[in-house]
Amino acid sequence: MRFFRYPLLACALVACSSSDEDAAAERAAGITSSAEQLGLDAPPDVAGPPADAEIRPSGLASRRLVAGSGNRFPGATDRVRVHYTGWLTSGERFDTSLDGAPAEFPLDRVIQGWTEGLQLMVEGESRRFWIPEQLAYQGRRAPYGMLVFDVQLLAILPK
Repeated sequence: MRFFRYPLLACALVACSSSDEDAAAERAAGITSSAEQLGLDAPPDVAGPPADAEIRPSGLASRRLVAGSGNRFPGATDRVRVHYTGWLTSGERFDTSLDGAPAEFPLDRVIQGWTEGLQLMVEGESRRFWIPEQLAYQGRRAPYGMLVFDVQLLAILPK
């Protein structure tokens, strides 16, 4: 039963919300909500890459959130298993795998920003990516504009 499999998510979705002032005080004290711990709330830097982000020649920006323990980087055609959450720069969450099973796919079957970005990661690593529209859906379909993703590389899968 899904409710029991994801108790933190269920708690985050049904818990009474505190006021904005209480949430701000908790963040200032280093206390995060269940939604924030699961990566569901928009990060504070969702509007654009911060000064400490690495910006690649393609325009892809990223920042390591958690160092990985692996020593292999996936190649452009490797299959990977990830957890992720995606937001628009407005802070609106448009997609996540955190409410279900991790996603698995070959890197040459996703948007260009993912293909490029995941090749920078080792297993266990988490990164935030700011993917410009030309490396995402190129204005051909929603979501439009720059997309922001938090991605955790769980595994590089055998071919």
